[in-house]
Amino acid sequence: MTDDLARRARRILLANWRRGFTVPAQGLYPHQWSWDSAFIALGLRHLSPVRAQRELESLFGAQWADGRVPQIVFNPAVPADAYFPGPDFWGPGVRQPSTGLVTSGLVQPPVHALAAWEVHRADPVTSARRGFLRRLYPRLRLWHEYLLGRRDLGGDGLVCVIHPWESGLDNSPSWDEPLSRITPVAPATFVRRDLGHAGAGERPTDLDYGRYVRLAADYRDAGFADALASSAFAVEDPLTNALLSAGETALAAMAEEIGADPAPHRRRAGALTDSLVAELYDPGEGLFFARDAHTKTLLRRRTVGGLAPLVVPDLPVVEELLKTARGEHFRLGEVSPVPSYDLTAADFEGARYWRGPGWFNTGWLIWHGLRGHRHEDLAGGLRDGMLAAIRVAGFREYVDPITGAGHGSDDFSWTASVALDLLAVPAADGRAA
Repeated sequence: MTDDLARRARRILLANWRRGFTVPAQGLYPHQWSWDSAFIALGLRHLSPVRAQRELESLFGAQWADGRVPQIVFNPAVPADAYFPGPDFWGPGVRQPSTGLVTSGLVQPPVHALAAWEVHRADPVTSARRGFLRRLYPRLRLWHEYLLGRRDLGGDGLVCVIHPWESGLDNSPSWDEPLSRITPVAPATFVRRDLGHAGAGERPTDLDYGRYVRLAADYRDAGFADALASSAFAVEDPLTNALLSAGETALAAMAEEIGADPAPHRRRAGALTDSLVAELYDPGEGLFFARDAHTKTLLRRRTVGGLAPLVVPDLPVVEELLKTARGEHFRLGEVSPVPSYDLTAADFEGARYWRGPGWFNTGWLIWHGLRGHRHEDLAGGLRDGMLAAIRVAGFREYVDPITGAGHGSDDFSWTASVALDLLAVPAADGRAA
């Protein structure tokens, strides 16, 4: 069964490869997505370390001059109207002069440094021969500097996302309150391509989508300027900041490997962790919450983003966070993957995008964090549970954590990649083989 699962996962990644990068899935997602490529690289390293390196190199080939790594790199071989919002929506300002590539103007969570370091470790000899770290390290550093500088909109040392799509957890209930202030565009003004590939009950509502389009258009029309005054939606997100802290630790390791100074990265990782705990952690709840940068109030919805800081190596509140993860709201060790939203919430929806389903990429982050904090039994149980969920539902985009039913796109690349990475670890054991 394990060999069959690995074979199916490899077949999906090969089918979704597009001359230098991997699409998340055929149909709904015909382009390159930023954090998808990072998770995909984690699995590709078991199939071909060189291909995993190329996945990240391709993405960073579309990096903007200001350092941002775009949410989407559009495939010129795909019709412009195959996905909305597509290249025509973003306008001429997103065409990169050095490559001619067209991208979106938004970003996604910074999991790239963590992925790059794991890819290097998979085959250090080939990585060194190709100069992988030497070429990617300065681009990763510039990406982090963009976030730490331009996106500290609240002035608290934390990064803001200025659109729900930037959080990766696009339709999370955490965003309902700040989104309620946004006037949506009329549904008749755009065509939702996503509903041609998944049922309406699995996707964001028209009201939410209208607000997403409004925010994206306003950011485009403001010339992609990063300022609190011009960002109607500005949220300090625990997942984004946790990944940035973990990424700075990964950059420190890269710096040592190539003979650069790791000290600045260690300082930034420590400062980010301190701010994350001081500003976004609620000790009474044992959970991290997003915070509205405009009102300075915590957005008190229990989501998987509040558990994501487990990925931070030196997190001081691990045991408290694990107590919450194992409790009634997430039931770590009982249901798998980890639900994206509080299982006890009245508005929990097991089939709707980020409002309840379990996702394999966020499950991987928690698994990786459990291993790093030496909770091998919990990590092994989560690993086995995620693989069992894939065996039942297939390589789906997300699954109902209660029923196990698969939802969203099929043959999803990061699900296949996570499966390959988990299969590289022995059963019921969180430690590497």
